[in-house]
Amino acid sequence: MHPAQNQNSNFNLFEMKKIIIALLIFSFSLQSCKEADKKDIPAEKSKDISDLSIYNLPSKWTTQNNKEIELKSLKGNVLVMVMIYTSCKAACPRLVADMRDIESKLDKKTKKNVKLILVSIDPKTDTPERLKSFAIENKMNQEPWLFLRSSEENTREFAAVLAVNYKQISPVDFSHSNIISVFNEAGELVFQQEGLGVNNEKTIEAINKEAQKI
Repeated sequence: MHPAQNQNSNFNLFEMKKIIIALLIFSFSLQSCKEADKKDIPAEKSKDISDLSIYNLPSKWTTQNNKEIELKSLKGNVLVMVMIYTSCKAACPRLVADMRDIESKLDKKTKKNVKLILVSIDPKTDTPERLKSFAIENKMNQEPWLFLRSSEENTREFAAVLAVNYKQISPVDFSHSNIISVFNEAGELVFQQEGLGVNNEKTIEAINKEAQKI
């Protein structure tokens, strides 16, 4: 098992926003023009969702409970997201521990407005059944925890939005970035924590600040 790759600690949020804009524009270009003609679907995007929102992405995901959702169904919550794979023995357990530590420090009054989401980078192995088992094993099969998987194409696209790089280096092993991302209630990226076991004080501050606005 190879440890996860590290990235530049000085993460540029402005560059991330440019990446998100490019991806969202591309995603919208693939949608059928007929959808805009439907009477029950307005041609314009909702006013409270900006061009930088991940809720513009049309990809569909499956939860550990085998329920199919779109990201926009999570709108109205602060999202704390990390990308892992359940068979990982090196970096992922530490990322899970970091997520647990974040959860333990959240403001109890606003915690109900937060979703802690683990997204699989190995959808072939991480079936809903496997994600469910992993969630139960780690006592994370309840609110505010959520596990997601999708197609390899959707996973790769979403990883680009989060600036997460990953590469399969063996049939059962991946090298990947160690980034925890925070999105506000409108689905806009507001903060990222990079590394393993790092000081998460600013991450907690960002989550609580956004959750208090809801």
